[in-house]
Amino acid sequence: MGAKRTLFTTAALGAVYLLRNKKTRDKLMDGIQSVAEQIRSRRPGN
Repeated sequence: MGAKRTLFTTAALGAVYLLRNKKTRDKLMDGIQSVAEQIRSRRPGN
């Protein structure tokens, strides 16, 4: 359980660090949206 908690803590601190800067935040959101669009376009039935 300790390793899992450490992993989540590290991920949370990394997210906070990345989201502090507006330019980095915008770049990250653009990347996430791009990946989400690719996943949606590959789904069967679309």
